[in-house]
Amino acid sequence: VASCAQASLSQLTFTWVFNEYPHFVQQDSRRFISQETGNLYIAKVEPSDVGNYTCVVNNTITKERVFSSPTPLVLRNDGAMGEYEPKIELHFPDTIPAAKGSTLKLECFALGNPVPKISWRRTSDVSFPNKVKLKNSNAILEIPSFQQEDTGTYECIAENSRGKNAARGRMSFHATPHWLQTMTDKSLSIEENLFWECKANGKPKPSYSWLKNGETLISEGRVQIENGALSISSLNLSDGGMYQCVAENKHGIIYSSAELMVLASAPSFSQNPLSRVLKARSGCDVSLDCRPHASPRAISLLCDANKLSINFRISLFPNGTLKIANVTKRDGGTYTCIAKNQFGTASTTGRLIITEPTRISQGPSSTEITVGESIVLPCQVTADPALDVAFSWAFNGQPIDFHQDADHFERVGGSFSGDLMIRNIQLNHGGKYVCLIDTDVESLSTDAILVVKGPPSPPDLVVVEEVTDSTAQLSWSPGQDNGSPITGYVIQARTPFTVGWQAVDTVPEVINGNTLTATVVGLNAWVEYEFRVLASNSVGMGEPSPPSTKIRTEDAMPDTAPTDVGGGGGTKSELVITWEPVPEELQNGEGFGYIIAFRPVGMVTWTRAVISAPSVTRYVFRNDTIPPFSPFNIKVGAFNNRGEGPFSSIATVFSAEEGRVDLYDTKPDTVGKVRITGNYTAVNVSGLQGNTQYYLAVCAFNTAGTGPQSVPVNVTTKKPPPGQPPQNVEWNLIGSQLVLQWDPVIALETESEVTGYIVSDIISLHPENALGYLIRTLSEGGLGEGSEPIHIYQLSKSFPVAVFYFVFRRH
Repeated sequence: VASCAQASLSQLTFTWVFNEYPHFVQQDSRRFISQETGNLYIAKVEPSDVGNYTCVVNNTITKERVFSSPTPLVLRNDGAMGEYEPKIELHFPDTIPAAKGSTLKLECFALGNPVPKISWRRTSDVSFPNKVKLKNSNAILEIPSFQQEDTGTYECIAENSRGKNAARGRMSFHATPHWLQTMTDKSLSIEENLFWECKANGKPKPSYSWLKNGETLISEGRVQIENGALSISSLNLSDGGMYQCVAENKHGIIYSSAELMVLASAPSFSQNPLSRVLKARSGCDVSLDCRPHASPRAISLLCDANKLSINFRISLFPNGTLKIANVTKRDGGTYTCIAKNQFGTASTTGRLIITEPTRISQGPSSTEITVGESIVLPCQVTADPALDVAFSWAFNGQPIDFHQDADHFERVGGSFSGDLMIRNIQLNHGGKYVCLIDTDVESLSTDAILVVKGPPSPPDLVVVEEVTDSTAQLSWSPGQDNGSPITGYVIQARTPFTVGWQAVDTVPEVINGNTLTATVVGLNAWVEYEFRVLASNSVGMGEPSPPSTKIRTEDAMPDTAPTDVGGGGGTKSELVITWEPVPEELQNGEGFGYIIAFRPVGMVTWTRAVISAPSVTRYVFRNDTIPPFSPFNIKVGAFNNRGEGPFSSIATVFSAEEGRVDLYDTKPDTVGKVRITGNYTAVNVSGLQGNTQYYLAVCAFNTAGTGPQSVPVNVTTKKPPPGQPPQNVEWNLIGSQLVLQWDPVIALETESEVTGYIVSDIISLHPENALGYLIRTLSEGGLGEGSEPIHIYQLSKSFPVAVFYFVFRRH
């Protein structure tokens, strides 16, 4: 054992240096440094332990460090030490006081050979709680946050193969005093009594003492002390000062302080005078409070202008309060309160006015009203003229702010009227309205329920449950009925082709207020729809619901034929057919196009041509065998990927007339003319050159000769169509679908740009089971050169000629 001669204070820690700084001794099961004694203990010395040892004392507060003189450790040469049982060199006291909440550390270390093992136990055989920690090879037992249940006898056991030894100590619980009840400052009048009490807890139980202005108080005469209680009777001015209650046990001392002020003054009503005018309602009870400020307390006398006579209705209480029960007009008058003590006299006077009860002459009535209307809720009273009357209104328990809510609420009426006007009433104005009437002597109220009826709130959660090519199954949840039951619903739809929302047909046709599902009918196929629902009641139609999720109806064969089918005109050997295109919303699906059918009047067989461009409105059939101005029956139908739709009604048009065309150029001289016989107002001038400026004029003629020309018109013809036909045309037949492919045609600078292509049937002498097709470009300048004829064999007569897929190759 190496000793470190230094006081073991709580702010000191100890370490040891072996030979040279900073080589510190490392603690293990064989070596231990006590923080209680500062000593270094080596249970069994080894040859490696030989050297000089220096104690280092560290101050944790000042951070100072002090080194002792070196102490040498040498081995004896008189023989080897044999084995021996443990010898406890460091043990804790027999009795250990422990404060509540403190951290307790017990040290225990033994010498021995072999090196002893240390263990701990409680003699009561109660196990250690989880908070207990063992440190430094069990040489330290640490108990944090010590509590009452941790008390008892603790035992340290040191054991090796030669035997064992033990050290014991008892831990006792103690607590410094702490306050349970303290005193507070007091202001008392002379001759009053003082009582203060303070209470403290601790272990052992604390004792009490009292101080006044720092001096010990003795229990005698007017001053009596009993433990934590102090009483002083019949106070005088000398009793004022600072007092302290002291609680103390052997572990600590605590103080509680308060000031006593002893007052002495004449009566004064400066702070609590009687009201100059006091009003009371006839029939009620009235209290007149006489509250002078006086030390000691003053004797109060209340009287009216005449002498006050105490009877069964009038009572005077010791505290100076005068109470008059069931007051009448006769009780009105002037009352004076007189207060006296040994220091003087004071008085205060007030006038009591007895008023008649206030009555509500007209109050609001519960009623129903429609959104947007206005209403006046009456609130009128009959009151005594001596009273001041104030009106206020509350709506659903909250005061109405007439400034903030001026758009809807306004107070109207005179001094005894507090009518409430509500303008342009809204749904959120429905509820309970309370008129509050306050006078000097009483408060009254009257109320009414206002039910505001309005159109229903918007329905919600509009869902499309199922959809076909022409119907949609909808469901929705109802909104608030707003005071009037919902009587019906209306469904509206919107598409990219409509202007805003439009009402739609439904099944059932009329949707009553109890129905939350309906089927929309009459929809167009292959169109994107949104739906919304509106509810109605006896007030009107409400706002619409949020739109449903967008859905597209299923596709279907066309059910609408082109309209305004006609034509005629053109150049020699041409049959011109025109029509109004089918709107996109009526095309019913993808792959939309037109089927043009024509035949000479009187013939049975129709010649058909197919155009796959939905926006094309004109088809020209050229054939040298067509006689001029011959009548043809024509009709135009539609098709898409699902099949063919209906044809238009049959119309009759004429092929182009045969005529002689003279051209005009930009020179003023006439270079050509077209002569028309008959009463015409229009002519088709054909055979002009493309991209050329012309001047044209019209004149009339008869048998007498030619009349004067009109003012010339300046026009420029469009660029001619591309002269190159579609190349590399291929076709594939997949089931009943014919797929055509070709290379795109690129227009020259002097040619019109390609806007589309037309695929036409060829009138030819092919075998009966073969079809022929010709592909031509479409442009502003007209139809371009046709491709090489395409002959498609092995098609049955029922093959749907109109079902095509066209693919342009991209370079």
